[in-house]
Amino acid sequence: MLKLTLNGKALSLDADPAMPLLYAIRDIAELTGTKFGCGMGLCGACTVHLDGEPIRSCVTPLSAAQGKEITTIEGLASDQELHPLQAAWVANKVPQCGYCQSGQIMSAAALLDKNASPSDSDIEEAMQGNICRCGTYPRIKKAIKEAATNLQKVKA
Repeated sequence: MLKLTLNGKALSLDADPAMPLLYAIRDIAELTGTKFGCGMGLCGACTVHLDGEPIRSCVTPLSAAQGKEITTIEGLASDQELHPLQAAWVANKVPQCGYCQSGQIMSAAALLDKNASPSDSDIEEAMQGNICRCGTYPRIKKAIKEAATNLQKVKA
């Protein structure tokens, strides 16, 4: 039995420890916001946080999450309010098809946790492993900057 915390809730899973974390999130926990993209950890659609660090859940075995905190796109918001990044994504009409967006937001959230006021190059570096086939990169960057500003206002 593997024990972990998923979006703040203790969870015990009777599953193969080699199972990709992505499958446990989607198929066992039934949280479908995290997407399967490439299955090789290259596109970023499956990005979640493991103890606050962005990881590719499609190549991370479930055993790596034992005793750890996993946060998915569903756990980013609090008290039924959108996270400032989610609100900025909506305000800036970032998604087109939307498939990659949960991974994009999770990578951006990890960036803002470490750097409250990222430069363009900081954003580009942090987001380089997240592929958007629709090419909404300018809107993604704008939304990250807007969220950074809004987060600074909240903390002030």
